[in-house]
Amino acid sequence: MFIGVAQEQDIPALHMLVESAYRGESATRGWTHEADLLGGQRTDQVALRDNIRDKNQIILLAMDGEKIAGCVQLARVQDGLVYLGLLTVDPHRQAGGLGKMLLNAAELYGTEKWQTKAVEMTVIRQRTDLIAYYERRGYAPTGERRPFPLDNPRYGLPKTQDLEFVVLRKVLTA
Repeated sequence: MFIGVAQEQDIPALHMLVESAYRGESATRGWTHEADLLGGQRTDQVALRDNIRDKNQIILLAMDGEKIAGCVQLARVQDGLVYLGLLTVDPHRQAGGLGKMLLNAAELYGTEKWQTKAVEMTVIRQRTDLIAYYERRGYAPTGERRPFPLDNPRYGLPKTQDLEFVVLRKVLTA
């Protein structure tokens, strides 16, 4: 497996991977999907292009030959703090260590390239298995909760109205 930086030519395949892992029937093959909580799209190609073009964001890709097997996004929030999102592993490859590898690659990139001291993420509160996964990797709940944008179809179509995010944070050591 090779870790590289997403380029604009990767967008169609990247978009297909993200949608297949988060939403719809194909997502239910893996354990990290949101298909039971949200319908609609997870992201779109315009948003992915904007992420790739933004100098304060990066999407790392796990490549298996020519095929994208997973990805993770980092965004600089402020000096020393990055937001981690869009951690995605092909549903057929989940539970094989690729997610952990991508988390490690993102944390390493943050510390080496952006002098990151802490990583923050949000996870939908109802996804307790996923929250536990991140806790096993050193991410801790901050106690902060943020509203889920229920009226913004860019984030998906809620199947329940009680969605909210919990904020997790990990302090990195150099």
